[in-house]
Parts: sequence; structure tokens; C-alpha cells
Amino acid sequence: MNILQCGSEALLVDVDGIDAVLGLYAALSDRLPEGVTELVPAARTLLVCFDPAVIPAQELADLLAGTEPVPAEAVRGELVEIPVYYDGADLAEVGEHTGLGEHGVVELHTAAEYTVAFSGFAPGFGYLTGLDRQLHLPRRAIPRTHVPAGAVAIAGEFTGVYPRSSPGGWQLIGRTEVPLWDPARRPPALLRPGTRVRFRETR
Repeated sequence: MNILQCGSEALLVDVDGIDAVLGLYAALSDRLPEGVTELVPAARTLLVCFDPAVIPAQELADLLAGTEPVPAEAVRGELVEIPVYYDGADLAEVGEHTGLGEHGVVELHTAAEYTVAFSGFAPGFGYLTGLDRQLHLPRRAIPRTHVPAGAVAIAGEFTGVYPRSSPGGWQLIGRTEVPLWDPARRPPALLRPGTRVRFRETR
């Protein structure tokens, strides 16, 4: 674990991979240290924002260094089920490239339980881990200028759902009508770090 100070109100904790980030995030979220105002997980780091009037940076750094991450298998957030129409523009190509066929891609994608590792790219977009290795494919060589809201996609080791219409380079395998981002909802994002996700095929 490497801890760097970012300005006067944040520490960046650099750890070994997504599982370690989720474990530390879960450990801190379970009982948020006094003075900590926000936790922002990423692929290999956790940004810890704090009020220096409540807790000095060095004291917080010592606390973080002594925090034992929750084991990956014990991170059990809320379970969200998302119904998906598996008719994405890239489904046939993904099936051909993996040798699974369209039906096989759908079977693998719906068989797994995923965990939101971190958010980014757009409000409400969660990077979900747990994708079967047979579905690990690179982003498209040429990104699309328009990906519709609700598009279910895969890229690298992640799967995710586009919360709004935007450009994007992920492989599109389906779509959902579930709103991922709703400003009137509290919290607005349906998929938050630590949330567990299952995709269910619908027709």
C-alpha cells in the first residue's frame, strides 16, 4: 500500500489491483472514519477525501495503513438484477470471435454475478468485474460516435451499461430499459461501488 497526499484535503491510496481497492473501500465504508468526507475507488487506487480540521493528514494516513481490507469473497453489497434484451450490434461478432456463438455469449454473460468495482466515464457508469475470461475482448478499433442509453457492453475484463447516449468503443451485446442514472433518486446511481449485479435475459 502506497499513500500519497493530494492537496490539503485528499489522500490517494495505491494498492494491488481491483480486489484490494474494493476490500479497502468496503472496510472503510462499513465504519467511515471521522473526518472522511468521500471515498472514490478506481482500478488500482482509492481516493480518500477528508476534512483536515477534523483529522490531520498524517493521522488519517496512519489509520489507512493499519486498515485491513475486507477479503474479496466477503464483499457483499446490495444485489441488483438487470433484465437485458440480448440483441446488441456486436453480439454476432462477439459470438464468432469467441467461438461461443450468440447463445453461448448470452449464457456466459447471464451466468456470472458481477461486482461494481468503480464508477467513471459518465455519471452512473459502473465498471463491473466478474466477466468470464472467454468474454475478455478488446475495445473496438474504431469507437462508435453514438451508443444508445441502456446499451449493455463488454471490453477487456469489464462489463457495463451505458447510462446515457454517448460515444463509446465497447462491444455492444444487449440493451436494458432500467435507468442507471436518475437525479431524482437517492442516490442517483443505481450501480455504486460494491453493488452486486446479475443480468437476466428478457425477450
